[in-house]
Amino acid sequence: MASKVSCLYILTVVCWASALWYLSITRPTSSYTGHRQVSSISIARKNVSFGNIRTRPINPHSFDFLINEPNKCEKNAPFLVILISTTHKEFDARQAIRETWGDENNFKGIKIATLFLLGKNTDPVLNQMVEQESQIFHDIIVEDFIDSYHNLTLKTLMGMRWVATFCSKAKYVMKTDSDIFVNMDNLIYKLLKPNTKPRRRYFTGYVINGGPIRDVRSKWYMPRDLYPDSNYPPFCSGTGYIFSADVAELIYKTSLHTRLLHLEDVYVGLCLRKLGIHPFQNSGFNHWKMAYSLCRYRRVITVHQITPEEMHRIWNDMSSKKHLRC
Repeated sequence: MASKVSCLYILTVVCWASALWYLSITRPTSSYTGHRQVSSISIARKNVSFGNIRTRPINPHSFDFLINEPNKCEKNAPFLVILISTTHKEFDARQAIRETWGDENNFKGIKIATLFLLGKNTDPVLNQMVEQESQIFHDIIVEDFIDSYHNLTLKTLMGMRWVATFCSKAKYVMKTDSDIFVNMDNLIYKLLKPNTKPRRRYFTGYVINGGPIRDVRSKWYMPRDLYPDSNYPPFCSGTGYIFSADVAELIYKTSLHTRLLHLEDVYVGLCLRKLGIHPFQNSGFNHWKMAYSLCRYRRVITVHQITPEEMHRIWNDMSSKKHLRC
């Protein structure tokens, strides 16, 4: 079985490399950032239900799963579900995560489910390659919205919907990005503590208290007509946050009646405010790049802007030097 997977992995890598080379010389370099207009979406389809919602949703999230793993939690409920926002071309990042901190078998006796979140690409070649990758690793979920920066909120809501529908008995959920290194020892044993009673209505990460940026040149530009207030509610940086699994359904339900914003982490903060859930600050979550040192990385939970090569190097160093003191 292992040799079969290895052969399939090598074949996938070759296919990826060939296709990406082809795309680089035949496709325009500008990325597609268009997004599906929410106002034109019809009422949510009946294939998923979350109780009796009495008013018509303004954001019905009426998307179908193109790739799904509905049985991933069927036998045993995971202690932790990890939802990783990624894009189609980031195969190397996904593979680095699979082979390092995102390996579901890292902790004996503690079940972890790792899933990569994607929308639909405008290039059918990339969609086909992700589908083949899914058939090998069974850790990808895709809905039929266009995968773009402006649709990151839809991607996160897809993850919330998936947990609420297919993995509601999990204890905790982490949402993070594909360029994040996660110190799993600190996350599992120091923060979540498997031997303690699971929390409810719990949400933590790097809490930001800020307001909308009105400069149209900014990546985080927020139009006044979309969000007129001068301050955002407290929200956790989308680079990495943790919440109890019950919150997934609560956020998903709330989102159906909350006007969409393209800034995913801000939008989750708006839903939390409606729910009366206050995110807790945790200094272990970093949303910036941090120079590597063994002792420094032992104190954190997340670090941002880590390449696949760095991820392997950091993981191997920390794993081989667990006996050393700082």
